[in-house]
Amino acid sequence: MVLIFNSAGSYIIWLSDRIKNILDLNNTIMNSIQIGHSDLKVMPINLGGNVFGWTLGEAASFKILDGFVDRGFNFIDTADVYSVWGGPDNKGGESETIIGKWMKSRGNRNKVVIATKVGWDFKDGRKGLKADYIRRASEDSLRRLQVDYIDLYYNHIDTGEVPLEETLGAFKELVDAGKVRYMAASNVPADRLKASLDLAATGSYPAYQALQPHYNLVDKAGYDVNLQKIAEQHHLTVFPYWSLAGGFLTGKYRTKEDLGQSIRGLHVKKYLTPEGLKVVDLLQELSRKYSVTPAAIALAWLFFTPMVGAPLASATKASHLDILASVPDLVARMEKADIELLTALSDKMQYNLE
Repeated sequence: MVLIFNSAGSYIIWLSDRIKNILDLNNTIMNSIQIGHSDLKVMPINLGGNVFGWTLGEAASFKILDGFVDRGFNFIDTADVYSVWGGPDNKGGESETIIGKWMKSRGNRNKVVIATKVGWDFKDGRKGLKADYIRRASEDSLRRLQVDYIDLYYNHIDTGEVPLEETLGAFKELVDAGKVRYMAASNVPADRLKASLDLAATGSYPAYQALQPHYNLVDKAGYDVNLQKIAEQHHLTVFPYWSLAGGFLTGKYRTKEDLGQSIRGLHVKKYLTPEGLKVVDLLQELSRKYSVTPAAIALAWLFFTPMVGAPLASATKASHLDILASVPDLVARMEKADIELLTALSDKMQYNLE
């Protein structure tokens, strides 16, 4: 662990030793995160590409991507299946296609780190982690991204239907061929994750270097209970997705009527409880204290979780990028007592199961 104190000595940032922190004269943290045991280094925000080709068209997506790198970030996340749900004309691959066109038009492939995924169900027969499918899907991703290699390639979802040796063997082929640099895991059950890492330890297969779990202030158990120890034991850098709980942690949803504001409303209904609203109230109180948004506070809190390297968050407008850009400085300013208050409320979280 690395312990970093601010100038007043009022807090401790618990960050994994995968994070290399450079403090400037104002104690602003400029993070260069080394992913696992790899040589990949990224800045501390992971831009989610799920909105590209869904809520954002190509031109608007380019503006977000430009704004993201202009603010000093370099880590972009997508998946082959994004955004198959985006409308009747969407077939999947829209996000990768947009990112590929953007990189080609900007000539910046060597300045960004690209993560994509394989395995999710397209609902047209394309899915899973069988070797033949992984080979085809990876070639499709490379073509859409217009690249020769993928920096970080995720096992997007493991349903346990395919022997681990087959899946990991296909990943090894890709790494050996130079088409993928490193592997990572997303929605993989703890037992399958551990078994995969144990197989990799034999030297016969590539080891996962990162983990992308569902994790946020109001939805912690899946990682805290099942995955955190594995991440610590195997040096996995963690990039939480759903880091703002579908917008609930921004304060956007406070009543049942608010759920109709967005297509994501249905997915955040379970957080709409007295305990969930107490978390939101504290986020709003702290946002006033630190002169930032509640979303920034919620993202900053994630950095105090063992093994977290960067939260995954999407953006659809410049103001969202400004919020993301405010997070590294905020992490350096937050007081330990405030982190503890948030964690205490989070530990009491109850859900609406109606």
